[in-house]
Parts: sequence; structure tokens; C-alpha cells
Amino acid sequence: MAGALQYLESQRDAQPELADWYNALADLYQRKLWHQLTVKLEQFVALAVVQAGDVLIQLYHNFIMEFETKINLLKLAHFAGVISRQYSEKEAAISYLEGIIEKLRATKELRIEEPILYVKMQIATFNLEKGSQKECKKLLEEGKSMLDSMTDVDPSVHASYYWISSQYYKSRQEFAEFYKSALLYLAYTSVESLSEPFRLDLAFDLSLSALLGDNIYNFGELLAHPIINILIGTKVEWLYYILQAFNSGNLVHYQELCQIHNAELSAQPALLQNERKLLEKINILCLMEIIFSRPSEDRTIPLSIIAEQTKLSIEDVEYLLMKALSVHLIEGIIDQVKGTVYVSWVQPRVLGITQIKSLHDRLDGWVQKVRTALSTVEAETPDLVGS
Repeated sequence: MAGALQYLESQRDAQPELADWYNALADLYQRKLWHQLTVKLEQFVALAVVQAGDVLIQLYHNFIMEFETKINLLKLAHFAGVISRQYSEKEAAISYLEGIIEKLRATKELRIEEPILYVKMQIATFNLEKGSQKECKKLLEEGKSMLDSMTDVDPSVHASYYWISSQYYKSRQEFAEFYKSALLYLAYTSVESLSEPFRLDLAFDLSLSALLGDNIYNFGELLAHPIINILIGTKVEWLYYILQAFNSGNLVHYQELCQIHNAELSAQPALLQNERKLLEKINILCLMEIIFSRPSEDRTIPLSIIAEQTKLSIEDVEYLLMKALSVHLIEGIIDQVKGTVYVSWVQPRVLGITQIKSLHDRLDGWVQKVRTALSTVEAETPDLVGS
């Protein structure tokens, strides 16, 4: 205890502006108020002034080590993640984190897998940063297995797994998998807790992956998430409007946006390389919007109507329909002789405000038809209804 207190005293003298912090830490440590000390440490390690140099590394070795197994072990794992970022060499950071895992295992606590998994995900992050995708993937596979075997897992553990998972897929340009993992990360993370630059970068990456990801045809979930609003008022606001055009299947609006923001689009190699893929995707979404806008009793659609709205030939419309059928976006039958398609089912989607209003209007129409039918029955069979 004496060594830890001496260290805090020396830091208080060396950094007078942090004297109150070091005094508070010393007081809580002496009184063995481990929970309160943990809370104070969380606040302390978040200070910008201690992020530079090796302040936190020294704090760990000279202070936290004295009581590390007496505090909440998941909090210890959180501290370890922050502290590891101060190591200049990634191998040194990994070695430090592996040492933390050994200490966690030595406690033999019942729920020790949670903090161990959290620390493993920090190691996976360093492996990815130094280009060891194979090691990162191995840790992710271990992490998935551990997560599946646990119950009542802390959100921070889920978030750490899905974040490094998203970054792994991003490094491999696997857009669809990145999109799924990043959305799951946000499911376990408060958007308000993220810095503005971080939110903007993540919203931008999510938007690109939604556009470029295979079999991603539902943009409503992303557009409904608060993180996407950060694009508005920035240099990449155009991406928000392109997402809206895709979500509504508005081909004309998409083409207009491509002309207006040609310079911005040209600066994104991934979008340029997948220009044909993007056109196919919005044509499929245009098809789905055509189907959605029709009454349920009128699902036999002439191919000429689809061709007119998608600006495609009849032959290309048939290919488009086969594509939609193959990825299970719709179910139905194409009649090439009559030049029609009968659609029996459309994959459910998260609807936007405009689409919900359209659905509301159709439901109003359906209610009116039911009332008219009821009135007709009552008028024609008064005795039967009266009895």
C-alpha cells in the first residue's frame, strides 16, 4: 500500500493540475472503497491530459496492480484496453494484454469468461492493425464460440466483439458482413457515447457498405438509425440522399444525384468500380417499390410497366425478375407469353415515412371497402342481419 501511495504523491507533485484527482484516488484506496475507486478511475483514464505518453502504463504498474483483482474484473478489462493503447509497440501491447488474461484466469471467478473475451478482442484489434488477419480471424472465431456459450453478457463485451469483427470485414472489403457487424455493434453501443468524428466515419462506412454489400436491399433500418443523421450538413451529405433514393427505389432521383454529385462519386473508387452493380440494385428496389405500391388484389404486373419505370428492355426486365426471385426478394411466376409477372410474396422491409403513409392510405381504402360491403349485405338481407 505504501508504494502505491508514494507513487500517487509523486504524481500529485509532478502534475499539480491533477492534484485533486490523485488525492481522491489515494483516499478511496486507503479506505478500500473498491467500487467508488473503480468509478473514479474510469473518469480519470478518460481525461484527455492522461492520454499522452505512458501516464496510464505507469499508473497501472505503480497503482492499479496493487488491487486489480479486488475490483470488478470486467472494469479491469476495460482499463487494460485503454492502457494498452499507450504502448508504442503493438507486440508490447499484446504481451501486456496476454498478461492480464493470465491474471484474470488465476482468479477462477465464475463469470471470468466475460472480461477474458473483452481483452481477447483488444488483442484481435492489435493483430489486425499489424496486418495479422489470420490471428485476428482466429480470435474472432474463439470469441463467437465464447459469446454463444454465455448468457446475460455485458453490452460492452458484445460491442467489442462486433466492432473488431466489423473492422476485420472492412479490411477484407466484405461489405455485407461489415454492414451486419457494424449495425450489431451499434445495437450494443450508445451513439451519444461516440465522438463526432467517429460517428461520421462509421456512418460513411455503413452507407457505402449498404450500397455495395451483396443481398442488402433493405435500407430502412440504417436510415432509421440516429447515427445516419450525422451525414446531414457535412461534405458527404450526398450519400444520405443516395441512400434515400435507393430505399424508395427512385431511379430518376438517383440518376439526378449522380449528375449533381459526380465529382464526389468519382472520388470514391469502390462506387466507381461497382457502378453496374449499383444500377442493378436500384432497379431491383424500383421493382419492389412498384410491387409494394399496387393493391394486394392486383399483383399481376405487365413487364412493360416495369420496363417503363426502370428504363430497361423487356429482356432485361426478365433478368431483373429472375435476380429478385433468386435472392428471395419476391416469389411469383413470370409469364413470357402474356408478358406479365404474378407476384405472390414480397420480402418484408423496414418502411420509411412516405412508405408508411402510402400503406396508411391503402388501409383506409380497405376499411372503406369493408364498410361498403357491410352496408350492401345489411341492405340486401335485413331480416338475416336483424335476427
